[in-house]
Amino acid sequence: MSKSSNPKGRTTIEVGADGVAVITIINPPVNSLALDVLYSLKENYDQALRRDDVKAIVVTGANGRFSGGFDIGAFGKLQGGTVESPKPGFISVEILTDTVEAARKPSVAAIDGLALGGGLEVAMACHARISTPNAQLGLPELQLGILPGFGGTQRLPRLVGLAKSLEMMLTSKPVKGEEAVNLGLVDAVVPSNQLLDTARKWALDILECRKPWVASLHKTDKIEPLGEAREILKFARVQTRRQAPNLQHPLVVIDVVEEGIVSGPRAGLWKEAEAFQSLLHSDTCKALVNVFFAQRATTKVPGVTDLGLKPRRIKKVAILGGGLMGSGIATALLLSNYPVILKEVNDKFLQAGLGRVKANLQSSVKKGKMSQEKFEKTLSLLKGALDYEDFRDVDMVIEAVIENVSLKQQIFADLEKYCPPHCILGSNTSTIDLNLIGEKTKSQDRIIGAHFFSPAHVMPLLEIVRTQKTSPQVIVDLLDVGKKIRKTPVVVGNCTGFAVNRMFFPYTQAALLLVERGADVFRIDRVITKFGMPMGPFRLCDLVGFGVAIATGGQFVMNFPERTYKSMLIPLMQEDKRAGETTRKGFYVYDDRRKASPDPEIKKYIEKAREMSGVTIDPKMAKLSDKDIIEMIFFPVVNEACRVLAEGIAVKSSDLDISAIMGMGFTPYRGGIIFWADTLGSKYIYSRLDEWSRMYGDFFKPCSYLAERASKGAPLSATTDSAKSRL
Repeated sequence: MSKSSNPKGRTTIEVGADGVAVITIINPPVNSLALDVLYSLKENYDQALRRDDVKAIVVTGANGRFSGGFDIGAFGKLQGGTVESPKPGFISVEILTDTVEAARKPSVAAIDGLALGGGLEVAMACHARISTPNAQLGLPELQLGILPGFGGTQRLPRLVGLAKSLEMMLTSKPVKGEEAVNLGLVDAVVPSNQLLDTARKWALDILECRKPWVASLHKTDKIEPLGEAREILKFARVQTRRQAPNLQHPLVVIDVVEEGIVSGPRAGLWKEAEAFQSLLHSDTCKALVNVFFAQRATTKVPGVTDLGLKPRRIKKVAILGGGLMGSGIATALLLSNYPVILKEVNDKFLQAGLGRVKANLQSSVKKGKMSQEKFEKTLSLLKGALDYEDFRDVDMVIEAVIENVSLKQQIFADLEKYCPPHCILGSNTSTIDLNLIGEKTKSQDRIIGAHFFSPAHVMPLLEIVRTQKTSPQVIVDLLDVGKKIRKTPVVVGNCTGFAVNRMFFPYTQAALLLVERGADVFRIDRVITKFGMPMGPFRLCDLVGFGVAIATGGQFVMNFPERTYKSMLIPLMQEDKRAGETTRKGFYVYDDRRKASPDPEIKKYIEKAREMSGVTIDPKMAKLSDKDIIEMIFFPVVNEACRVLAEGIAVKSSDLDISAIMGMGFTPYRGGIIFWADTLGSKYIYSRLDEWSRMYGDFFKPCSYLAERASKGAPLSATTDSAKSRL
C-alpha cells in the first residue's frame, strides 16, 4: 500500500542483448501501483510476449524500490465513483494470473527496498523472486480495512504455508529478504548491485530448464492436508475474534483463504475479487483510509509550512525536570541520537531522573529492541546538571516541571538569560496558558508548547502549541524534531487543555453525570471498552490518579464554568484515601499484579455525591442501551471538538481525528472523532444533545458551530468561514 504523489505513473520496457526484457515500475516516491501503472504493466507484458527478440522477462522498480503497493490515493476516487473501477478480477485474474503467470515466457521479480501489498502480489505472480537482504516484503492491506486484492490471499499460503501466510496478513507485519528466502517467499538473496544481473540469468536458466518454472498459484507442497488446514483456519478465527471483536475484514481474509484451499485457487481468486470490492466500500475501509491521509497531513500548516522555511539543525536539547514526563521526553530524544542535558534542582532528584531514563532504555534492551552496545552509546549522550552552565550552547529546552505558574515564569526568565538567543524555549505544560508562562520574558516569539503524552517515549502524539507570537520558524523546527523522534506532531492553538485534553474533558464528566443519575459505573466502562476504547472513563481516572483528575478538572471548571459538570464523587473518594491505581483503590480495587476488580463499596460515595449535587435517580438511566451510553459519553466530546474547530485552535478536522486516536486511544477503525461523528450526521448529534440539554442541563448544550452545521445538514469536517482563526 502506498500513497502516489505522481498521477502519471508508468512502466518502461528495455530489451537487452541477452534477450531479457526488463520492465520497470516508475511512480515516485515508492512506485505505487496506480491504475495507469497497472494498465502500462499489462501493455508492456503483452509487448514482451509478442516480441521475438524477448526470451524472458524481469520485473523491477525504479530507484531501489520494487513497489509500495496499490495507490491509496485511488481509494477515495473508487469509493466516490470519480474513477471507474476496473471490472472484478481484471488485475488479479486477467493481468497477473492469465497474462503474467500463464505466460509462455518466464518472468522473475527483482526486489529491492520494498514489495508491499500489490507490489508483493505482482512479484508472487512471477515464476521466481530474487531479493536484497533488507528488502521488506509483506501484505499490510488489513491496516486499511481491505484484503489483498491482486491474488495475495491465494499465492502467499502456497509459497510460505498456511499458518505463516495468515500471520503475515492478519498482523500486517512484513518480513525481510533474508527471512523470506527461508520461508520460500523468495528464491535467492543477493546484494543490490548484483540484483538485476542475477534476476536476468535466473530467468534464462528457467527457460533452459536449469531452474524450476513455478506458477505459485498451483503449488501444493506447502499447503497442509485439508483436516489440518481447517484446524489452522479455525484457530485463526478464534484468535481474530478475540483480538478484534468489532472488525469483519480479518475474518473475510480467512474465509477467502479457505475458499482457495477447499474449492481450488481459481475459485479463491474470484472470491477475493468479490470481497475486495465489498470491503473497499465498507465504513471501516473509509475510516482507515481517512486516518492514513490525516496522519500525513498533520505536518501541513497553512501560513507556516508553506513559507519555504527550512528546519534548523537541533544539535543539543536540555530538559528541565526528571520526573515521569521529563525522563520520558529525554528517552525519546536519546533514542533518536539527540544529546540531552537533564537538569534538576538537587542531586537526589537528578539521580532519580537519570535512573528513570536508564531504566527506560534498559527495558528496550530486555525486549530485544536494543543491543547492549547501542544502550551504552545512547546513554553516553545523556548528561545531568544542577545549574544552567551547560545551557549556553543548547538549541532547544523543554521544561517539564510541576504545574506551577510562578515556578514556570521564573524558569523561563532564567532560560532567557542563560540560553543562546536562537534557542527554542519549549514547555510540556498540559494546562497552563503559554502567554502566562512567558509573560516575564522578551522572548515570546520562541516560546512554544511541546506537549507529550505519558509515557512520553511510547505514546505517538506530540501536540505543538503555538501562541499568537510564536514564530513560524520555531514551529517548523519543532515539527522536524517531532518527525525525527518518530512522533506524529499536531499543531494547535493556545487554550485550556489544547486539543486532546480539551476535547476529552467531557468524557469523564459525562460519565459522572450518568452515574449520579443512576447509571452503573462498571457497565459504562464495559460498554465504552467494547466500543473500542483502551479503557472506560472510570478505569482511566484510576490510571491517571485522582490528584491529576481533580487538578485538570479544576482547570475546566474555572475556564468553562457554564458547561462543566461539577461532581464531588472523585474528591469524596480521595478524602477517604482512595486515589486510584497507585493506592490500590479507586473505582476499582487492585491486586498485587495491578489487576482491576469492580468495588461495590463505591455505591456509598455515589449516594453522597448525588446528594451534594442535588440530583435524583432517573429510572431511564439504569435502562440505557449500549448505544445511548456511547452517545451520551461521546457526543459531548464531539461538541467540544466542534468548539476547538470553530475557535481555530485546530487547523483542520483531520488533525482532531489523529489527536483523538493517538492522544486518547479512540479507535482508528472508526476514523477519528470528527470522521465518526460525520458517519452519524450533524443533524442527529445536534438533536440528541439538544434533547439531553433540556433534560439534564447546559453540559449537553450544542455549540453554535454544531447548530449551524446541523441546520444545513452539513458535515462537521467541512471547512467553514465561521471557523475563525485566532492564530
